[in-house]
Amino acid sequence: MVTSPIPPTAWALLLRGLMRNRWPMAASFALLSLWQVCETMVPVMIGVIIDRAVTTGEVRELVITGLGLVLLFTVLSYGYRFGARIGFGVVQREMHEVRVEIAAHALHRRGARSNLMPGETLSLATADAEMVGLVLRSIAFTVAAFFSVVVAAVLLFSIDVVLGLVVVIGVPLVLLLAQVVTPAISRRTEHQQATIAEATGVATDLIKGLRVLKGIGAEAVAGSRYRRLSQHARTASIASTSSYGLMTGLTAGLSGLFLAVVALIAGHRALSGEITVGELVAVVGLTQYLAEPLGMLGDISAHAARSHASARRIVTFLHTPPLVEAGGSSAGSHELTLRGVHAPGMDGLDLTSAPGEILGLAVADPTTAGSLVRLLAGELPPGAGVVALGGVPLAELTTDSRHAQLLVSPHHVDLFEGTLRSNVDPLSALDDAALQTLLEASSAVDVAALDPAGLDQPVSADASTWSGGQRQRIALARALAVDIPLLVLHDPTTAVDAVTEHRIAAGIRAMRGTGRRTTWLVTSSPALLAQADRVVLVREGRVVAEGSHHDLAHDAAYAELVLR
Repeated sequence: MVTSPIPPTAWALLLRGLMRNRWPMAASFALLSLWQVCETMVPVMIGVIIDRAVTTGEVRELVITGLGLVLLFTVLSYGYRFGARIGFGVVQREMHEVRVEIAAHALHRRGARSNLMPGETLSLATADAEMVGLVLRSIAFTVAAFFSVVVAAVLLFSIDVVLGLVVVIGVPLVLLLAQVVTPAISRRTEHQQATIAEATGVATDLIKGLRVLKGIGAEAVAGSRYRRLSQHARTASIASTSSYGLMTGLTAGLSGLFLAVVALIAGHRALSGEITVGELVAVVGLTQYLAEPLGMLGDISAHAARSHASARRIVTFLHTPPLVEAGGSSAGSHELTLRGVHAPGMDGLDLTSAPGEILGLAVADPTTAGSLVRLLAGELPPGAGVVALGGVPLAELTTDSRHAQLLVSPHHVDLFEGTLRSNVDPLSALDDAALQTLLEASSAVDVAALDPAGLDQPVSADASTWSGGQRQRIALARALAVDIPLLVLHDPTTAVDAVTEHRIAAGIRAMRGTGRRTTWLVTSSPALLAQADRVVLVREGRVVAEGSHHDLAHDAAYAELVLR
């Protein structure tokens, strides 16, 4: 699939939306402009009817001009109907394209190095994408309004040169004066979207962690934090809307004052006999009608400012670098090696494993353990030293080569809405017997038995109805299902009881202890470490001891970490 390059600026993003929808937008522009021109002609047509039929009493003229008015309203109605329909379709397609682009960046195989919370990313794909799409609708109506004002000026010139000059000079002046608050709208809209996104992100995290919050009695603290952020978002929304309201009010006030002047001049010229009664009606009707297109022309800068603020947030996100570096090389084997690695918590760390080995890593410092897992996943580049797979540094491997050889299963569990089957086997590559084996190895058979549907039981978003231990076991089953040459597991049993932990340890040995599959267990669990072929103890960023779990049990530092 060919993907378009990421726009370098917010204006480029908005322009891209216009260009890639240029033909349907052109059709929408034409039909909406026809609608607005017909709207402009309505008061003129009424004036013609008055001059040719009402004041003269000519029935034939009344019928002809009446039919002309019917035709005018027919074209007006269908011009708006189809123009607005095409424009609405364009807006929805553009919103969809932007949402897909944001989702594709967030879900890219190499990840996105962004500090946004999930809720903030969601806000980009909803509220901000909507603002980017809606600017196309605003442009369409602005183009139509422009043609309407031009036609109105021409008509007024044809009726009276003075009135035409007043409109030609007054309209740009009104629009120029109304733009003074546009910069404030842009600034406040961007702040509003940012605070709403932050509040949404916190709300999402609170919902996901509600069980934990209740367990530690922190509901009040979490609720207070959300209320504070929500109030900030409310204040920002009020400020943004106030600026937009000021723009709208200023445009309406100036337009009303200007149109009143036009009507007064027209009335004076009618009293002096320089224009007819029908022309006076046409002028008054035109001045009343012009309030609508003038409002559209005045609003475009506000709409553009708000859309630009959202587009800037989207472009900033789309330009975040990949989380994992990738090159063009392939790994010759699945031998994983760390040589002289310096990273947070590591001081010249050396590690390697033999093919088919289950290697236990007892890491004294949890921060070091987390850094090690991120390092192996490619998310954290080493400050010095080399992390190599098959003799090739991780950063030089292609994404496909890395994924074919290595899977890092982090401690944090992410499950997805769907079924138990789709969470364990997302690619639908396994039959029921294989899935049953995986559930037994991860001691998750009881989770499948919770519902009569078994493997096809529904799973809510993030499996929020399951306990931490249940989610952890399903995630382990999913990791084992990949059957990859090199698997790294980080604390896969911290939320289960001791009996279940021993069953899981035996299951991992049964699933990964045969053939040439290599497994790294980053854990302090004695049950898991007892199943390892070799255990290394990492303290102060270095390997300080190694051997079997039984042998290391006599080491005081190891015993303090593992056997406490």
